[in-house]
Amino acid sequence: MSGDTLSFAEAVRARHAVRAFLPDPLPAAQIRGVLEDARMAPSNCNTQPWQIHIVSGRQRDLLSKELLRAEAAGEVSGDFTFDQNEYFGPYAQRSGHQAKTRNDALGIARSDREARRVADRRNFAFFGAPHVAMLFAPAFGDGVRVGGDIGIYAQTFLLSLAARGLGGIPQTVLGLYADTVRDVLDVPDDLKLFFGISFGHEDHASPDNSYRLDRVPPQENVITHDTPGLFDNHPSPNPA
Repeated sequence: MSGDTLSFAEAVRARHAVRAFLPDPLPAAQIRGVLEDARMAPSNCNTQPWQIHIVSGRQRDLLSKELLRAEAAGEVSGDFTFDQNEYFGPYAQRSGHQAKTRNDALGIARSDREARRVADRRNFAFFGAPHVAMLFAPAFGDGVRVGGDIGIYAQTFLLSLAARGLGGIPQTVLGLYADTVRDVLDVPDDLKLFFGISFGHEDHASPDNSYRLDRVPPQENVITHDTPGLFDNHPSPNPA
């Protein structure tokens, strides 16, 4: 620790998806500090397209209730498409490994569909987190550039949490119920919901936080072009 926060190198390695939180709310000053960090994220043409809704207390409880209702009723209303069945090759393998690792940690058999559904529905209770940030933005064109901006903002937000010893998890599934979220939070239709981030103090005693997922080494997905020595024993496939 340097002062009250981790260094960048420490924070980027400490950050992980937290799926169980303690119920204690964070002080407003602490949340404000995270938002001050996140606002420094870069964006296309400095548009800063993000509009972030921080939801806590009774409003958080109401939002959770309505999301659980919408999920049970099958009222999917995503502003953007998402289908895990479109993953292929190593992407499908990584997704499957993540699911198996979590289910194993929770003692859930692959064949136990009900237990898996119960675990999945905890998304809509924000995994017990006292706060959730909903990330909205206008969608210019096909929305891809704005989506990139939102992703950069979200990573800055998550790293700021990690630097402060806090936990967070980006949740694509919350974005699949955009109309429900807009209705509860009174958000206009021209703002599109990308996803949400539940955050707070990590519950270190929960088996949901007992595992970590590795990342592939950079030489598996970084191609070098006339950059000698970047990866020892892994020469560039495009030598000069």
